[in-house]
Amino acid sequence: MGKRNTDQKVIKGILDGDQKILNVFYRDNINYIQGYILRHSGTIQDVEDIFQDAMVVLYQKIKSGTFEIHVPLSTYFYGICKNTWRTRLRKKHQIIFDETMIDIKRETTDSLMNSIENDEREHLYRKHFQKLSTSNRSLMLLYFEGKSVKEISKITGYTPGYTRKKKFDVKKELLTMIEQDPMFQELRIPA
Repeated sequence: MGKRNTDQKVIKGILDGDQKILNVFYRDNINYIQGYILRHSGTIQDVEDIFQDAMVVLYQKIKSGTFEIHVPLSTYFYGICKNTWRTRLRKKHQIIFDETMIDIKRETTDSLMNSIENDEREHLYRKHFQKLSTSNRSLMLLYFEGKSVKEISKITGYTPGYTRKKKFDVKKELLTMIEQDPMFQELRIPA
């Protein structure tokens, strides 16, 4: 309940142009945005531009009166920034030569976008993998190391049958957590 009240205060502050609330919102969110943009071929100036553009988008959405949010405001804002940056990256892959727009090879653009999306998928996976219990993480790490069911059974003390079932249950748990993450839905929708 506390986070929702805080988000409502920030939304009201954005609408009212409350400089104190805007400064706190900036301070609380700039590092996430900066990290994302710098990891994906951006500069500090790009970070400032994207943050500002995203604030305009957020303000317009709030002001429209149809603004609905089902995630923390910071997560929603991060999504706006990320989508704005992706759009900017696509546009950057065009160059002007003799007043004619020339597309740089589509494979380069697709490769860059795939790389970004793969990074985001890996981040999503790692985030939820860390939420698993220690024993479940250990079990999965043994599988990732390429150990056989027999070897894992000896290490964990489980029977081979239980080891297989446990692996299945852990994978199902992990998949469920990932699918419930708002970021998962965004990654499934082609940009």
